[in-house]
Amino acid sequence: MNDVAAPAPQSWKVTLPCTRAEAEALDGDIAAFALMEHPPVLMTSEAEPDDENKWQLDAYFEGKPSPAAIKLLKTLVPSASGIKPQVEALPDEDWVTMSQQGLEPVTAGRFHVRNVASAPEQPGHVNFLIEASRAFGTGQHETTAGCLAMIDRMRSVGMRFRNVADIGTGTGLLAFAAMTLWPRAHAIASDIDPVAVDISRENAVANGIALGGGAGQLALCTAAGVDHPALVGRAPYDLLIANILAGPLIELAPSLCALVEDGGTIVLAGLLNEQADAVIAAYRAQGMRLAERSDRGHWPTLRLRKRPQIGWKRPRRINAAARGEAPGFGSI
Repeated sequence: MNDVAAPAPQSWKVTLPCTRAEAEALDGDIAAFALMEHPPVLMTSEAEPDDENKWQLDAYFEGKPSPAAIKLLKTLVPSASGIKPQVEALPDEDWVTMSQQGLEPVTAGRFHVRNVASAPEQPGHVNFLIEASRAFGTGQHETTAGCLAMIDRMRSVGMRFRNVADIGTGTGLLAFAAMTLWPRAHAIASDIDPVAVDISRENAVANGIALGGGAGQLALCTAAGVDHPALVGRAPYDLLIANILAGPLIELAPSLCALVEDGGTIVLAGLLNEQADAVIAAYRAQGMRLAERSDRGHWPTLRLRKRPQIGWKRPRRINAAARGEAPGFGSI
């Protein structure tokens, strides 16, 4: 008797509009689909680059989605409650690859980031392969690209760092870039989402980034805010990067600044133009000063420097209650 493999079910895509806040809330595994044998893969993207609040949700199903599944999907994006979803059958090909075909490589400073392995490397650049995944930080978003450009400029003007932390790392990309610029530094990257940490570990291997706790190696940990002994134990940092959202950035300001040495640098992103003043004020209150600001569209990247302390000052304690658990770009 000949064993004939059953044909794979045809893939389907359901598209709904959503807000930026709804897109950010779709973080990690979605409990609503946990009981499905083949839960859909959800991907969000900016529908209109000129309007930061207009986003789009694409849900990829193995087999035609049932009315119940579509109804459940709509509960994730309440703003689309009165909108008919776009439901379409996909051609018989790898829909994951197809969904990534629209992601163009990104060049920021000396860095070139590919999201598909088949895309060519860019000669004369530091090339990274960060495939689109459930973690945020493929280089496509202006905040990630802005951070890459910022740290590239920092290296170009001769800044040196020996102890680096990337809070809300997502795919690990910003930590990888920092390690490329300062290869002898100790580095640690954290994310609130354990899936993102796993993805960062896989990406590190794929891009030749050494993992471990020594100089020139990257340590990884799952942490809400700075609530992890590894993050606290490796402080103080002379460079700390946080590409998350304005709310968590403000909430975590005392804790993040407490981890940075006098004269150290913090690079912040994930905030909108209209949120920049509030974020800057929160960090200025912790002894930071704004050294540089660079805007990409609606998204500023901030470089701040910690003012050196003169004379004795009461030690600051890290605020354990400030966990920064709101979804952040590092975890999208």
